[in-house]
Amino acid sequence: MNFISTIKMTIRSLLSRKGRSFLTMLGIVIGVAGVIIIISLGAGAQSLVLGQVNKLGSNLLSVQPGKSDANGPPAQAFGVVITSLVDADADALRSRAQVPHAIAVNAVVRGSGTVSWENKSVDTNFVGTDSGYRDGVNFTMQEGEFMDQTQSDTSANVVVLGSTVAGELFDGTGVDPVGQVIKVRNASQTTAGGVPLRVTGVITPRGSAFFQDQDDQIFLPLAIGQEQLLGIHYLQAIGIKVDSAENIDQTIADITTVLKQRHHILTDDNIDFTVRNQAAAVDILTTITSALSLFLTSMAAISLIVGGIGILNIMMATVAERTREIGLRKAVGATNSMIMKQFLLEAGTLTSLGGIIGIIVGIVMSYLMALFMKYLGFDWDFVISIMSVVLAVGVSILTGVIFGIYPSFKAAKLDPIEALRYE
Repeated sequence: MNFISTIKMTIRSLLSRKGRSFLTMLGIVIGVAGVIIIISLGAGAQSLVLGQVNKLGSNLLSVQPGKSDANGPPAQAFGVVITSLVDADADALRSRAQVPHAIAVNAVVRGSGTVSWENKSVDTNFVGTDSGYRDGVNFTMQEGEFMDQTQSDTSANVVVLGSTVAGELFDGTGVDPVGQVIKVRNASQTTAGGVPLRVTGVITPRGSAFFQDQDDQIFLPLAIGQEQLLGIHYLQAIGIKVDSAENIDQTIADITTVLKQRHHILTDDNIDFTVRNQAAAVDILTTITSALSLFLTSMAAISLIVGGIGILNIMMATVAERTREIGLRKAVGATNSMIMKQFLLEAGTLTSLGGIIGIIVGIVMSYLMALFMKYLGFDWDFVISIMSVVLAVGVSILTGVIFGIYPSFKAAKLDPIEALRYE
């Protein structure tokens, strides 16, 4: 019997048991599809993280009040109010003599509030900052201008709108937002009214960054955010843009030196601030997503083993059902190797078909998930790793061979006389 005849017999045998063949392949299909989907999701998550950083800038540092260790957030992240950073700290960090690689420094306070114009009102977030924010963060103006240094220094009653806020207030009115006066009220204030501010510009849509809508916020002078909206005299953060990634470590050291001197800190145990490197945070997130993807991939691979056990069971049952057929074939001259090749080919065909179907299902599901994430507003890339496809198919075929060897060997070793007598 030649190889072509063996293939034809294998196909006829599988088609005669369509339901059983499908159920046997199902475990392989799920396993292969699971491996491809999980690796694709991991790659998409990493692309999302890198995309978020590129939106904000990869050479940014953030100084936050409160000490933390290398792996933990500052104490203020747990709701503790820490007032260790003040306006003068930001001024000191603007000194090129002390922090030579800092090309932009901006002081920041944040809060939530209500913005109103005529009979419309919108709940949003506000950022109290200065003119350095424009140079420190990657964005462009859709119309108008960001606040200049004079306006931020004199606490002028001006405001810059994110595109979402501008749209909710002015879309459909035919009114240009620039030049209009809006009122901003802190969320904790129950009285009507608010601080009147003149709109100087609208920022071009930026989308989400680290799961925060960058367009659903407004920007106003630091002192207005501190004194008139929040009633505080300290900073919640200081943003710093470094001239190049190579100088980040040196800049962190310079910032630490300046603030330790200003805060009269003699030992590291008494440090009351934290300098966060955004690039380092990305490395941590990438490591986490990679480890999670590896773990989930290993879990999906278990279904390949389960599918292999299913193939073993089915092939054993097939050998028992076809004992008389095997005996008849051996009686007319079929050798042990021919019988073994046929059953191995059946197991290999099942796993190969399961692998091909699994690849198609995995790619389609990964694509649909990428579309869904994009629909939700995330910069999620559709990524299919060739290695994941090769790995999934290779493992599925190997599974078929490994779990098909014993049934094939058992079929080949059947005594033809005993096989013909089998009922």
